Amino acid sequence: QDSLLSLKHWRQMNYYCSDVQLRGYYPFYAKQIWKEENIALDIRDEDLKILKEGIADFYAISYYHSTCVSHKKVNAKTGGNLIAGVENPYLKASDWGWQIDPDALRYLLNVLYDRYNVPIMIVENGLGAYDAVENDGSIHDEYRIDYLREHIKAMKLAIEDGVDLIGYTPWGCIDIISMSTGEMAKRYGFVYVNKQDDGTGDYTRIKKDSFYWYKNVIKSNGEILK
Repeated sequence: QDSLLSLKHWRQMNYYCSDVQLRGYYPFYAKQIWKEENIALDIRDEDLKILKEGIADFYAISYYHSTCVSHKKVNAKTGGNLIAGVENPYLKASDWGWQIDPDALRYLLNVLYDRYNVPIMIVENGLGAYDAVENDGSIHDEYRIDYLREHIKAMKLAIEDGVDLIGYTPWGCIDIISMSTGEMAKRYGFVYVNKQDDGTGDYTRIKKDSFYWYKNVIKSNGEILK
């Protein structure tokens, strides 16, 4: 029972901010959370009015991977952005252990649209990976193309499901220091930046294979994914 209660609270906290921002009022479970955390808010009528009138027009999300939990105590944990879960043996993972799950993106879009019924925009989605520069200066990152292709397919299916998905911006256009690990080696960009974790490199830019692939994706409005 305690486990079920913890899971319930975890799910509620995932929606806590968006429930307020998109519904315009505090959810029913907020008072219980405040009580458990010894939080006392001085909420006035004008505050409630501001919440109701200031709801967001759309929901913006970042999506990289799904998270898996287990009813057993296990040591096989997998990495993730801010939150770690247990390893899902049915999924592939990135070089950093982030599990690749485009089906979960379709599922999430359906869940969020069903809950809020507002347009959704994906503002981050991508694959952090080690990129190798070949002798001829090319970078063949088919793994990144595969990741993005499958997630774009999942978005198409979500739209067919009826989700009002209004925009998509992958992360990212150019290699930068990874926020989650603080290293250049974890690269997301379509454009390679010649800078290494030890400080070497002259910042030369190189277009990866994914650059040319995504150029065609944009040009075709997502119809050409080969």
